[in-house]
Amino acid sequence: MLTFWNTNRGLRTIEQWEPNCWVQVTCPSQDDVDFLQNKLHVPDYYISDIADTDERARYDIDEGWVLIILRIPYVKEVKSRTPYTTIPLGIILKGDVCITLCNFETNMMIDFVTYQQRRGLGFTDAVDMVFRLFLSSAVWYLKRLKQISARIEQAKLNLDRNVDNQDLIALSRLQDSLTYFVTSIRGNENLLSKLKFKLPVDELDADMIEDVNIEMSQARETTNIYSNILESTMETYANIINNNMNKVMKMLTSITIILMFPTLITSMFGMNLINGMETWTLGFPIALTLCLVTTLFFWWYFKRRSWF
Repeated sequence: MLTFWNTNRGLRTIEQWEPNCWVQVTCPSQDDVDFLQNKLHVPDYYISDIADTDERARYDIDEGWVLIILRIPYVKEVKSRTPYTTIPLGIILKGDVCITLCNFETNMMIDFVTYQQRRGLGFTDAVDMVFRLFLSSAVWYLKRLKQISARIEQAKLNLDRNVDNQDLIALSRLQDSLTYFVTSIRGNENLLSKLKFKLPVDELDADMIEDVNIEMSQARETTNIYSNILESTMETYANIINNNMNKVMKMLTSITIILMFPTLITSMFGMNLINGMETWTLGFPIALTLCLVTTLFFWWYFKRRSWF
């Protein structure tokens, strides 16, 4: 889907492309790709690079074209092994051409447009928009991290009541999401540190870069904290599971030992051998008494050792 935005003193849609407008491309169709290649003459390999979901955060300058790939947070609507992940957002610049291209519809871009419309000032230039997108991505990383934190707390509450595989798997998937987050945030930070020397940065842009650095640093530190908490939580519950297993094995071993001696006594007296008790009227009650005494003795002994 193609959307053309006039960014002069506000943000409002226009019917067709005009110089210095912002072209927002979301989930591009073949017609959209043809427009970018034939009308705006965007290199086809730029479009292919952005379509690669594993493309790292980087920039590329070729024949006046500037390609910036920013990793932004994304929530998968369908059930997935990693509910939170990151995807590439492409920013393509050249002269009076300014394009953002993303193969997914994200809440971040919807919120970015809404906020800029409320702000009512538009962008001073394309470079200003680039750094504002960096700032928006950092803010949205923090928002998604809050959601991940809430999921971790809910899973911990469930595990406190009952250690269930489903909750442990959910924690493991959140750990994968945090790994994607911290890797992408570091990549964005490295990209930002390089772009401020490659793009024409004025005083206002320098202030914006400082704000972006603060937000990205906070997002990275928060991700590391949550990752450490999650790792510690997983290790704790793994130890709890092992401890519970040891208790079960200890109890089963105790029961086996308790039942072993009555079985041994009855087996000895049940043999087809002369033992002097086969004709004695008290032989059977004595055998039962021995079984009962040994059972009670070992039950008391294991109870004292806290094996039950």
